[in-house]
Amino acid sequence: MARMKVVRAFSAGGVVYRRSRQREGAAPVQGVIAPVRSVQLDQAARFSPDFLVLDDIEIVLVGRSYPGIWALPKGTPRAGESVEEVALREVSEETGLKVRIVADLGSIHYVFVRQNVRYEKEVQHFLMEAVGGDLSLHDAEYDLVSWFPISEAYRRMTYQNEVEIVRRAEEYLRQEDEG
Repeated sequence: MARMKVVRAFSAGGVVYRRSRQREGAAPVQGVIAPVRSVQLDQAARFSPDFLVLDDIEIVLVGRSYPGIWALPKGTPRAGESVEEVALREVSEETGLKVRIVADLGSIHYVFVRQNVRYEKEVQHFLMEAVGGDLSLHDAEYDLVSWFPISEAYRRMTYQNEVEIVRRAEEYLRQEDEG
């Protein structure tokens, strides 16, 4: 039996958020790219039954009516782009929003097979704050783009590894609120 060809692939994207109500004393957003801070979800929060969902946070998911998926926006690099530039461009194209990077949420890895080719894929994710734009301006890659309260996004998301990325984003935002 012939060995399957293996292709390594890379994408970058993120969790785009907004607050559904303005926090008291919150500073106005300036610029498009902020210093990136890495976040790791602590083990206790990840498995704790009292892990609280922030009720004032909404995130953007992109989807396809058929086959009925909801996912985080992401895409592949163009020649010469940094990882951050890929994430900003792809998220902007797929959502119609202008965003700024707030934190590095890490990456996920997965494998899939398409047309007898095994793809080993890494996707780098960033936490991104929406600073402008409009969902109606998204490209045609997805036919559905929508804001969801974070608790609803967890229920709708198709891929469990992306759910983990949203949990990291939520933990980061919770720590910011407590700090």
